[in-house]
Amino acid sequence: MSTASTSTSPATGDAVRIRRAGADDAGALALAGAATFLETYAGILHGRDIVEHCRKQHAQEVYADWLDDAGAALWLAETAEGAAPVGYAVITPPKLPLHDLSGGDLELKRIYLLSRFHGGGVGRELMEQAVAEARVRGARRLLLGVYAGNARALAFYARNGFEHVGERRFQVGGNTYGDAILALDLRR
Repeated sequence: MSTASTSTSPATGDAVRIRRAGADDAGALALAGAATFLETYAGILHGRDIVEHCRKQHAQEVYADWLDDAGAALWLAETAEGAAPVGYAVITPPKLPLHDLSGGDLELKRIYLLSRFHGGGVGRELMEQAVAEARVRGARRLLLGVYAGNARALAFYARNGFEHVGERRFQVGGNTYGDAILALDLRR
């Protein structure tokens, strides 16, 4: 899917555009990734763990590699005025500890959005882009891992039809946390 869409945040009145990310967007994606991770987990996870995680997992090179990978697809959410990055979504081949993984599965590796843009449909549109792309690719399921203590994200995924299918341990900095593994059956 390569269509762009625009939503308006009810909290701020800011218009947000979603478009397929391109090779020049690695820096914007890395900034949005680190900013949303910090915003979401500050006060929940240890600060040193957040900094270490962002240094490794939200480095510009991580996003550049995904942008170069034909198996991945990325979308960038940015303000319509000034094109400031405020969120994104990434799908990749799955790397989750499930016994029934198949070539017909894809992973929603990340779907992040700064909190001031929540509630305006931007997250839903990012999800719709990822689901549509997974369907175009013929995926049977769209999988994801989410911190088991992130009630807001778990509720969002449930509203979008995801169901609990497993757990994993997830390393953030020097500590390990519990994640729920969720799946959306795309054959329905």
